[in-house]
Amino acid sequence: MEFDPWSPAFVADPYPAYAGLRARGRAHWFEPSRQWLVPHHADVSALLRDRRLGRTYRHRFTHEEFGRTPPPAEHEPFHVLNDHGMLDLEAPDHTRIRRLVSKAFTPRTVEALAPVVARLAEELVDGLVAAGGGDLLADVAEPLPVAVIAEMLGIPPADRGLLRPWSAAICGMFELNPDEETARRAVAASVEFSAYLRELIAVRRTAPGEDLISALIAAYEEGDRLTEQEMISTCVLLLNAGHEATVNTTANGWWTLFRHPGQLAALRAGEVELSTAVEELLRYDTPLQMFERWVLDDIEIGDVTVPRGSEVALLFGSANRDPARFARPDELDLSRADNPHVSFGAGIHYCLGAPLARLELAASFGALLRRAPRMRLLTEPAWRPGYVIRGVRELRVEL
Repeated sequence: MEFDPWSPAFVADPYPAYAGLRARGRAHWFEPSRQWLVPHHADVSALLRDRRLGRTYRHRFTHEEFGRTPPPAEHEPFHVLNDHGMLDLEAPDHTRIRRLVSKAFTPRTVEALAPVVARLAEELVDGLVAAGGGDLLADVAEPLPVAVIAEMLGIPPADRGLLRPWSAAICGMFELNPDEETARRAVAASVEFSAYLRELIAVRRTAPGEDLISALIAAYEEGDRLTEQEMISTCVLLLNAGHEATVNTTANGWWTLFRHPGQLAALRAGEVELSTAVEELLRYDTPLQMFERWVLDDIEIGDVTVPRGSEVALLFGSANRDPARFARPDELDLSRADNPHVSFGAGIHYCLGAPLARLELAASFGALLRRAPRMRLLTEPAWRPGYVIRGVRELRVEL
């Protein structure tokens, strides 16, 4: 199979194509998206830390200097929102924003959420059990991280139904070559979400609470504060990144477990540490298959010179199945101890929410293992068309 991110067959199982790319070399030009594909673990891991690459180039070059066409003016609301979030910034802005956000997003904050996360997970699983089954994606995987991040941000329960559709529309722009309809939906969601958060921030300025938005308003260091746009972009990033990965790891992970009954039986019997199993599920079928970076200065990848102005596509899914780094990489081994997967990235853009994601995954998998010990799959799931953020449409189960 060839690398074809728009093919349903490829999206359903990209791993044979990755093996082919690894066998053929370390960097491959892919004309349809005009990117260099990088499939090896060692290269992906090194390039995530290489300061000659960046999530943006605007801190050093104009669009024209970098040989790029500016985005259409009608897409501006999306780009204003996206470009002020720390995931798409480089130093010094990235350093400043991450430092300030980290003050409000501490390990103690995450630890304090553990009882809330456990309670939410158990309530959702109890609902699934009471119904005798349902769609694991819609009934458990999606509501949990949305509820947790909304709780953190202090978004009123009555408004939380707005969040997932906004997030899904915005994340459509992270796919390869999004069409105009995708862009239109993302722009509309960016405008609506930004307006909603602007009002919520105004309320918190006059009446601070114990939530993350209030903490972001208060966070400062040596005179530095987050601008209102940076605050809005940070909240949207925390929501999008804070649940897309967890939702898809939960659903994809259970689909993986159902296809490996021996491993699932060992997990249910307590023969495998749940935390170790979660890391293996993150490696085996990562929810984020690709992470893109701009080449700010010429780099060498093997015998290929990748020139400044290029874009590289770091293939996380391929890196996590690289036999040069993982023994028997295509086998699911829930007890795998040596597991340096790249699913949360590396370097300065390493996922700030990784501890929270791990907490949520342990809570939902743990609750399902305890409260639904005989849960089984009803029908093989279909995959959503997206490749970069990859997940199933639904996961129908019975108890």
